[in-house]
Amino acid sequence: MSLSSKSDDARETFGWVGLDSSAPKYAAQRKYLTANNGIKGLEVVDAGDVERARDTFYRDGFVAVRNLLTQQQLSFIRQGCDRVISEIMQLDERGLGNRGSHRYSFGSTSLTGQMSHHPEWAMLLDLPDLDAILTAIFNSEDYVSRGAGGDFCLPGAVNYQPLHSDMGDYREHKDQETGKTIYKSGAFQDPRGILNYRDLPCPFIACNFPMVDFTPINGPTRQIPGTQNTKEPIPNLANEPEWMKLSTVCPVPAGSVVIRDVRAWHGGTPNLSNEIRAIPNAEFFAPWFRQNVRPSLPQNLFESMSQRGQSVCREIVAPAGHRLTLGYRDNLGGTPEVFRD
Repeated sequence: MSLSSKSDDARETFGWVGLDSSAPKYAAQRKYLTANNGIKGLEVVDAGDVERARDTFYRDGFVAVRNLLTQQQLSFIRQGCDRVISEIMQLDERGLGNRGSHRYSFGSTSLTGQMSHHPEWAMLLDLPDLDAILTAIFNSEDYVSRGAGGDFCLPGAVNYQPLHSDMGDYREHKDQETGKTIYKSGAFQDPRGILNYRDLPCPFIACNFPMVDFTPINGPTRQIPGTQNTKEPIPNLANEPEWMKLSTVCPVPAGSVVIRDVRAWHGGTPNLSNEIRAIPNAEFFAPWFRQNVRPSLPQNLFESMSQRGQSVCREIVAPAGHRLTLGYRDNLGGTPEVFRD
């Protein structure tokens, strides 16, 4: 069976590393989450209902859309996830992860920062039904791809990931002793100090594709509706109210897509099941916004795309004659401090 579908083999090979899945505390948590987890009255929109998808996205900062992938497409991307997860786990047999224990960012493991060099992920960048929804959200056909990545969590990812946003204002990170800039992050900066990135229309969208049905116990993403424009501080785990921890996008069937304004508060939740929860993604910038765009799509995959797909991916295709340096980063890219257990 597929690693990214229900499988005892997945648990025995990759999941519950150093943990006892039958421990009473996990049994009690499964029971609690089964009874309480999930956004009440969650709207899951049909793929062809473009206006409803757009309006739900504008309201909540995300929208779940069912049947975005055909069964053939779902099978294809599942195969890609299985292959890449197996390769990653060969490099991390202890399940340390790069987003906390048992949690992994696909893109962060890669030397290109993306998974676009895999044909399965390239497929996610060229989906007509998704294009129609994104065109409506951005109110323009001239949006562009940033690449494709996503994440996965193993069975036994027992901790909550802190709520976070995937972008921020421009910031220079300085060495405390020397005062010199170590690195820069963010992209938007208003020199007047009046606006910040949350005052803008949506600049950056991530589209996550569940490889298994999201259930209350297999690590569904939690999303806090309406937080894409709020300037309130994001609560840490100690201060996060229980309703937010239970604000997960479930139930949602495999083959759907969760389209996210990356500014909206979100985070990972415990995977207490026996299946790997993978959500490969495709990422897109509004026509007027750019941040860290670099080549990640090989020419041969670019040339296999539709004319529309090529237009969307025009800024991430490797130049003719350029060979991408592929492989996995040392330590799988490392774990940012905010996600360390």
